[in-house]
Amino acid sequence: MEHDKFSENYKNLKNQVKDAPLEAGVYIMRDDENRIIYVGKARILRNRLHSYFSGVKDIKTRTLLRHARSIETIIVSNEYEALLLENTLIKQHSPKYNINLKDGKTYPVIRITNEPFPKVFRTRHIVEDGSQYFGPFPNIPAVDTMLDLVDKLFPLRKCRTLRKREAPCMYYHIGRCAAPCCGRISQEEYAVHVERVKLLLSGGTESLITELTDSMQKAAAELKFERAAQLRNAIQAIRELSEGSTVVDFDQEGRDYIAWAGEGVFTTYTVFSMRGGKMTGRELFRTRTAAEEDESLDTFIVSYYSPDRPPPPRIYLAAGNRDFTGISHWFSESFGYSPEILPPDERRHEAVLAMARQNAQEDLRRRLKERGAGPALDELARVLNLKTRPERIEGFDIAQLDGKHPVASLISFKNGVPDRKNYRYFKLRSVVGIVDDFASMREAVSRRYSRLIKEDKELPDLILIDGGIGQVNAAKGVLDELGMDSDIVGLAKRDEELWLPNAKEPVRLSKRSEALKVLQFVRDETHRFATSFNQRLRSKDLRFPVLESVEGIGPKRAAAIMKAFGTLEAVAAAKPLELAEQCGITEASARAVRAAAKLSLEDQEASKKGFRSGLGRSAPKDGKDGISGRSAAVGASLAAEAAADYSAAQDSECRNKKE
Repeated sequence: MEHDKFSENYKNLKNQVKDAPLEAGVYIMRDDENRIIYVGKARILRNRLHSYFSGVKDIKTRTLLRHARSIETIIVSNEYEALLLENTLIKQHSPKYNINLKDGKTYPVIRITNEPFPKVFRTRHIVEDGSQYFGPFPNIPAVDTMLDLVDKLFPLRKCRTLRKREAPCMYYHIGRCAAPCCGRISQEEYAVHVERVKLLLSGGTESLITELTDSMQKAAAELKFERAAQLRNAIQAIRELSEGSTVVDFDQEGRDYIAWAGEGVFTTYTVFSMRGGKMTGRELFRTRTAAEEDESLDTFIVSYYSPDRPPPPRIYLAAGNRDFTGISHWFSESFGYSPEILPPDERRHEAVLAMARQNAQEDLRRRLKERGAGPALDELARVLNLKTRPERIEGFDIAQLDGKHPVASLISFKNGVPDRKNYRYFKLRSVVGIVDDFASMREAVSRRYSRLIKEDKELPDLILIDGGIGQVNAAKGVLDELGMDSDIVGLAKRDEELWLPNAKEPVRLSKRSEALKVLQFVRDETHRFATSFNQRLRSKDLRFPVLESVEGIGPKRAAAIMKAFGTLEAVAAAKPLELAEQCGITEASARAVRAAAKLSLEDQEASKKGFRSGLGRSAPKDGKDGISGRSAAVGASLAAEAAADYSAAQDSECRNKKE
């Protein structure tokens, strides 16, 4: 009996982690009485949790799984944040199966003392004397590297206690101290150095990293590899330590961060609470309501805060310019004070709210998956007056670029879930070189369902067309010819309107409609699938040696240029400034690219004429693709015009132009 109970519990836990997040974070295991019995961290939560259910486990792990009844996750920004949050939660809850941290060990911080001439150093102890603290930092070597860099860049004092001296110490003579003890620097001048250190520790590191990177590359070029390695380590330390922490800071005032995610009638709220400069945990609340977002938020706030859980001095919300006068009045009446309700006015607040929103979205995704698409499909059948509940939906989309490589994608959904084994794509044959969406749709639909009918396979309940009434009627004509009675609807992206065959007006659903969400999911998946295949086909055409021969233009840049202009003729006809702006290259490089395209076109024309007159093309002397003598003569002036520009081409990335 006990073994059966354990097996059932083991299976339940395994199902809980099957779809865990792929982000960094903390996982919490609870027992029958909802007590936290274990807190762990992971760089990838799903992988770590899956490891509990694979292979042979030691006694401790088997015992832990025997007592655990639920597993919840908290997504954070990175592994560093997970380490800090794990440390905080272990100390706060003292889980039974975690290592007992009775020694109170904490991670080091960097302290800037509250003195006329502050001192900067690493410590593990927080003293409430007005000093400023940055951290905490689990990576102690990185802290020491950063402090060594601060020591070299800023001449701050080294002595533990500042005493007046007659002569400065050795640090002054080697440029490591400005000797405030001897009056060699004023308090105002010294404060400038301190502010620069604060900026560095607060994340203002871009210019410094650029400077250090240049120095590192110079040292490597001069074969000073030890110096280059030191600079590399300094850059890595700066990047790691300047990110700051969203789960631990030194703002002692209590504050809550509230974020949410909604889909249809479902909304999940996440509350991250910061108390005493530390994140004390995350709470998730699931609601179901048809109310608008503002009304739902007010309802949640009123129900969340109570005499047992009073509001902190500050509440951060990403709610735009909304007026919270009514809520503030409720706070005043209920608690005798009203907290500040604030937008995220600093980067650290934005980071915590983004993290809270990500957790809400993850929980919402789980809710929708647990619930299934049944109610949404029922709504879809009702609002579109379909013949049957659309358990199998197939969607079509067309992708092309000026008639080149026209393709159609066909994706299939079963009970609201992608059925990827039934995804298909079609290289369209009837519209090569022309742009005709209606003909493209007719060909794709005809090829798909002619085959299914011939092979006597299952037909869809509903066909979704990415487009308006024109595309829908074109596809409907094919279905009628084939004798199919499947329902068909089009989703026009412009206003998210639904078009039924031969309709004079579209069907408009609420943006919160679950039925609309299902169709949007299908439409977006068809677009992604069609576009990715079209891009793969085009990539074969986007390798142009003639463009790559220009200094600074490699395969990626050549591909981006051809994606933006389509043909060599268009590149040759483009104005240098236009080409430079669209592809993110210098005007000098643009002139060189244009000249190379013109030369290639001249060469192609000369080759055609030579072939027509029975003349063979001479092989290039250097063994590479050459330029005919006639073409070279014709293009001599172009080459002279571009010669200076070739050497000026810069190694800058081409920006991809949106289709």
